[in-house]
Amino acid sequence: MSDEQYDPRAVQDKWQAVWAELEPFKAVEEDDGRERRYALDMFPYPSGDLHMGHAEAFAIGDVPARYWLQKGFNVLHPIGWDSFGLPAENAAIKRNSHPAEWTYANIDTQAGSFKRYAASFDWSRRLHTSDPEYYRWTQWLFLRFYERGLAYRKGGHVNWCPNDQTVLANEQVVGGHCERCGALVEKRVLTQWYFKITEYADRLLDDMAQLEGKWPERVLLMQRNWIGRSTGADVDFVIEGRDAPVTVYTTRPDTLYGATFMVVAADAELAEEICAPEQRTAFEAYREEVSRESEIERLSTERDKTGVFLGRHAINPVNGERIPVWASDYVLAEYGHGAIMAVPAHDQRDLDFALKFGLPVRTVVDTGEPDPGQTGVATAGDGRIVNSGPINDLSKADGIATIIEILARQGNGKASVNFRLRDWLVSRQRFWGCPIPIIHCDACGEVPVPDDQLPVRLPENLRGADLSPKGTSPLAAAADWVNVECPKCGGAAKRDTDTMDTFVDSSWYYYRYCSPDYTDGPFDVEAVRKWGPVDQYTGGVEHAILHLLYSRFFTKVLHDMGMVDFTEPFTRLLNQGQVILNAKAMSKTTGNLVDLGQQIDEFGVDVVRLAMLFSGPPEDDIDWADVSPHGMSKFLSRVHRIASEVASDAGVDPSAGSVDLRRVTHRTISEATMLVEAERFNVAISRIMELVNATRKAIDSGPGAADPAVREAAETITILLSLFAPYTAEDAWSLLSRTAPVIKAGWPTADPALLVQESVTCVVQVAGKVKDRLEIPPDISDADLEAQALASPKVQEALNGAGIAKVIVRAPKIVNIVPQR
Repeated sequence: MSDEQYDPRAVQDKWQAVWAELEPFKAVEEDDGRERRYALDMFPYPSGDLHMGHAEAFAIGDVPARYWLQKGFNVLHPIGWDSFGLPAENAAIKRNSHPAEWTYANIDTQAGSFKRYAASFDWSRRLHTSDPEYYRWTQWLFLRFYERGLAYRKGGHVNWCPNDQTVLANEQVVGGHCERCGALVEKRVLTQWYFKITEYADRLLDDMAQLEGKWPERVLLMQRNWIGRSTGADVDFVIEGRDAPVTVYTTRPDTLYGATFMVVAADAELAEEICAPEQRTAFEAYREEVSRESEIERLSTERDKTGVFLGRHAINPVNGERIPVWASDYVLAEYGHGAIMAVPAHDQRDLDFALKFGLPVRTVVDTGEPDPGQTGVATAGDGRIVNSGPINDLSKADGIATIIEILARQGNGKASVNFRLRDWLVSRQRFWGCPIPIIHCDACGEVPVPDDQLPVRLPENLRGADLSPKGTSPLAAAADWVNVECPKCGGAAKRDTDTMDTFVDSSWYYYRYCSPDYTDGPFDVEAVRKWGPVDQYTGGVEHAILHLLYSRFFTKVLHDMGMVDFTEPFTRLLNQGQVILNAKAMSKTTGNLVDLGQQIDEFGVDVVRLAMLFSGPPEDDIDWADVSPHGMSKFLSRVHRIASEVASDAGVDPSAGSVDLRRVTHRTISEATMLVEAERFNVAISRIMELVNATRKAIDSGPGAADPAVREAAETITILLSLFAPYTAEDAWSLLSRTAPVIKAGWPTADPALLVQESVTCVVQVAGKVKDRLEIPPDISDADLEAQALASPKVQEALNGAGIAKVIVRAPKIVNIVPQR
């Protein structure tokens, strides 16, 4: 068969129809003796058709699923859609339609593209988070969190996106901007719903020990930094004119004697409470100014320090000194208790503030560096404690321990642990999300919707302009939906009009896949015990904090509820890089875009998949400008041609065939197996290419197409290639007279006897020039190899009687003989 007879598009159409009928990727629920494996790809969002990023991510995620099937495991590889969210709502506003119309149309488009792309999904488990059958259980989980005190409502400063007209969790603010639309985020005071993720902060950190070596280290580091556990002390400062003391958290209580003033966050309630009457006008003007600043601006070390004296003094608990209390923007209301003790000699921001406003600077740690009050440079290192009464001359560690003992004895301080992590703000002022199942009654307060009234469905009559952002949820305008009877007293009440953050939906979807039609709970507990946790999770590193942290939190809560018997949801994590073009991110607006559909139409699915996987390690970025689809197309054509030329019968004993080709085949099996398990897919493909070359040579100039070793090599190529280019592999398998799908073939096993090299070629050089090649045992000693090399007639001829200055032996590969001059 000639290369031209291989038509990748015809092959796709043929086998896609066969797979749809056979359902070879359907997981078996019953125990059939096979070990189970769970391969999961991160939830796609239905914003149009698949793009190049999808092509890479889902090709990478497909490899372990297909590999495990070949290895004989019972594999769960499901698919669904994270289908609530702002893009659908914004599209509905633009089109004067309902968000569901845009959402489900896009889902149908993507589903067709996924099937075309040959992803090995079990389509019987498909789900969408915007289906009432799904979000009923999101609401059920919310109520279980509420019962456990993990879902609560409070007022306070929140992140507000003025463009999307909704609040954002801290994790959704990147550099002071909305992570979705890029708008500069504002601070507002609102009453919102939160999940108490801080209750699990220690466990979220400590359980990372289970993930070491299995998750990318940079992801673990990002989560550790975001949780931000630090140890120190809570210190109580009495503020004149206030009955209750103000608690300040510090990681360096050993520097308390150097605290010469206190700073309160300008937007903290404490600042407003303690501000003296004569300072009220100045303070309110300053607070208004701060409200217009982003968090990143406030924390910048480059900005000139600003603040206002609150007209109050606090008492330093260790020396009784009166220190002034200021309000400033460089302290955040959410940090610690919203107030800090300022130790200007040893903190640069405190020092900058002190020098700006003429406040005292007192050195209490002697680091051997010049006086910060003179240099303007804080000394933040460790050293000998000075000017600190009972802890003078102690080290940092001893000083911290001693001062905490003193504070505890006096009743004005204690050891404490603080976290950067804040509770997860989950309520949103938008329509297209899961309604919060709480009813507000003037008489009864917050009343959970009874379980038998779930799901609280979204109203279907709101469309287009009704959904436009107004600063409050569009649901508030649906009077017939909002006004209800209180489930507790029967009186007039109102539904909560906020919807949940879509990250709530995606924090537990992987459990629903285990039993997508289950009606007695969010998932069948026994099914999750059989399938969970996820063995391999594949997706982008952009979810390193948000989605992964929230999913880990959900899993720990579900574990405490007795619903799962593990504490980490994803055993292994693989992050893919980005697909870029000419070293820049792809974008429609800049014209720097490659259309996936066009690439598939031109080259076929297998070429695109193989090109993606061959371009480098999964975690590296792919520059499509450097990829060679034409080269991949020629390679697949060669594979197809080899399969068509095999002349021996299926099932023939390969042991009678060419030993040389069999050695290459079994070495490829051994190396490809190790490389796939190490997620080095590009190198595994390279090994397959080497076997194709060896097989082509055996057909053309070796034992020929009828040699049983050629069939063994061709079948091996086909099975290995099925992980990466499934359509071509399936067609090649058929050409090899195999009837069952190649996915049922079973992963080949390397024969250890054929992996042993009987001889290797050793290069012998004289004066740096190759003079002979010796076939020698691979385990030959240096001495024996040197003796054979010196005995070579070609070497003796090259030496021509000259003495030998040195012999360098690197057994079994090379001998270099240096003659005397």
